[in-house]
Amino acid sequence: MAGGLIALLDDVALIARNAAASLDDVTAAAAKTSAKAAGVVVDDAAVTPRYLHGVTPARELPMIWRITKGSLVNKLVIILPIILLLSQFAPWALTPILMAGGTYLCFEGAEKVLGKLLGHSKKEQAHSAKTANDEDQLVKGAITTDLILSAEIMVISLNEVADETLAMRTAVLIMVGVGITALVYGAVALLVKMDDLGLRIAERGGASAGFGRGMVTAMPKVLSAIAVIGTFAMLWVGGHIMVAGLDEFGLSWPYESIHAMEMAVGGGFIGWLVNTFFSLVIGLIWGMFVVLIVEGVRKVTGRSTASASH
Repeated sequence: MAGGLIALLDDVALIARNAAASLDDVTAAAAKTSAKAAGVVVDDAAVTPRYLHGVTPARELPMIWRITKGSLVNKLVIILPIILLLSQFAPWALTPILMAGGTYLCFEGAEKVLGKLLGHSKKEQAHSAKTANDEDQLVKGAITTDLILSAEIMVISLNEVADETLAMRTAVLIMVGVGITALVYGAVALLVKMDDLGLRIAERGGASAGFGRGMVTAMPKVLSAIAVIGTFAMLWVGGHIMVAGLDEFGLSWPYESIHAMEMAVGGGFIGWLVNTFFSLVIGLIWGMFVVLIVEGVRKVTGRSTASASH
């Protein structure tokens, strides 16, 4: 009896060790895939606060929570089953889908850069959520934008674990979806409430009052900086996706050229910077080309840039 109990405990310990090892593998894979999707994550965090413009402070956190729940539905209920089915039965479709998403990122980034250069970037629509219906519309708009960015995050993540088992892919993508959603909307909540926190600190007076005023003054600049970083991240990630996708389809010289330049500087962090820079340049060139096409279509159809949804 004692021997049977010891054997049972040994089996339980073995199962626990295997489960822990599997969890470690999933966590490591999730961390790796999340890093690849970093550019889209930054843009997601940069885009969301605009939907809270004009919202009363008391409604900011409830709205962020509603958007967070919508984002989880986007990732885990809508996107996850679709891309898992594709990875299992039509893996060849993932690269074109990824490149389509990369093209969207390049277009968005290039359009923002072009707007800044020409001095007529699209103005953000300032909404004020005066009624429950207004708030519902803002939340709906934010969740719709999140759907596009979440699809790109999940496909990029899936591409990194495409050779794993279905169970492993599922576990990794669930962890990535939940983790990135918590990271993005936790950061958004922190950003939008930071000026309120600074104001409260300033109102208390004393030695910390200057720090509080500094927080209030700094937050618009911080949000602007995040928006700029998000734009360049979109171009870098989008350009890298396009280069890697073209390589898979046999057009290898962009990938090989960038890789050769990366190795020429010795790899490492400097090599990463070289790779990032040239991926960004390619993303910008491709994005500008797509912008020209889109603007041509808008003119032909009579749809102005200002009225186009962004």
